[in-house]
Amino acid sequence: MSEGSQHSSFAAVVVAAGRGTRAKQSVPKQFAIWRGKPVLRHSVEALALSGASLVVVAIPAGFEAEAREACAGLDGVSFVMGGETRQQSVMAALAALVSAGPELVLIHDAARADLPPEVVDRLLNALKGAEGAIPVLPVFDSLAVEECGMMQAAADRDTLRRVQTPQAFRFAAIDAAHRSWRGEPTAGDDAQVLMAAGGKVALVEGDERLKKLTTEGDFASKPAKIAGETRIGMGFDVHRLANGEELWLNGIKIDHNRGLSGHSDADVGLHAITDALLGAIAAGDIGKHFPPSDDRWKGAASSAFVRHAASLVRQAGFEIANVDCTLICEAPKIGPHVLAMRKAVAEMLGVGIDRVSIKATTTERLGLTGRGEGIAAQAVASVYRAV
Repeated sequence: MSEGSQHSSFAAVVVAAGRGTRAKQSVPKQFAIWRGKPVLRHSVEALALSGASLVVVAIPAGFEAEAREACAGLDGVSFVMGGETRQQSVMAALAALVSAGPELVLIHDAARADLPPEVVDRLLNALKGAEGAIPVLPVFDSLAVEECGMMQAAADRDTLRRVQTPQAFRFAAIDAAHRSWRGEPTAGDDAQVLMAAGGKVALVEGDERLKKLTTEGDFASKPAKIAGETRIGMGFDVHRLANGEELWLNGIKIDHNRGLSGHSDADVGLHAITDALLGAIAAGDIGKHFPPSDDRWKGAASSAFVRHAASLVRQAGFEIANVDCTLICEAPKIGPHVLAMRKAVAEMLGVGIDRVSIKATTTERLGLTGRGEGIAAQAVASVYRAV
């Protein structure tokens, strides 16, 4: 849920049971890598960050391992087998939520992987006066009615809208509507199911970022054009080495005789990267977002801090160009772990590994790091507005 939002908690359904053959990927497109991580993970993470307390994912038979791997480490996520149609998949997912009794539910297509939290806020606000709400965009092109290859009439684009997901509903209403559905088995979306049951559906402003990943070209790696504005942020952190602590550096646990001491897992590399990202968009520092006085972050994995900062970068309208992190220590040796660290950080940021640099240096045995008292890290992050 975006900062400042106040809504009832909601559950979510992610429809990921199709095969997506038009995307021409080696696996169904919802499990294909896009912007550094599986498409499905993008959608589930976005819903969780927007406030979803539970997420049920409808998946195709035979891809249970891929689904669990795509959502590894995410809390509150469960899976059901999808049906032959989208409507059947959604109904199965709703059935899995009945025992939880959510008041509200968002139903989202996994292939719409770039979900702005502002859209979720608009949908939830609209449910205060309706049983359902959907995000829509205007139609700008002229439209024609076709029959046997010939234009028969013009359609009034002023009354037409492009429909997106997620679609938001009062849970009891959409669950009952799906159970009573007697229409064509190929219902286009859940709003149609609700309307068939007599429910009212409100329209809210959608977002072009919610474009559905459909073709092979949508997955092609294209050099981004930089327009309007680029920004750079820097971060620095240091933690004391202590006995009896685990040593986490840039998301990787390293065997060492001592670990770093701190309120969270004390991962100095990830803390520096988090501050660099926040600095690039002038969003304060890690202490503002995750204060050490808050027991929720005691022993927390610092990967959560990096993911939060990356989501704020995108909410601010930017994309991450690259991150460069330098670890400063005498021991342990960092070189053997660099590749694993780069992979871990790239996954947290949702970017390719080629945009993440990790390296190490010493202070020639000078200062606290030179004496082996602690480990320091500095990081630089660059972000840009994409076109």
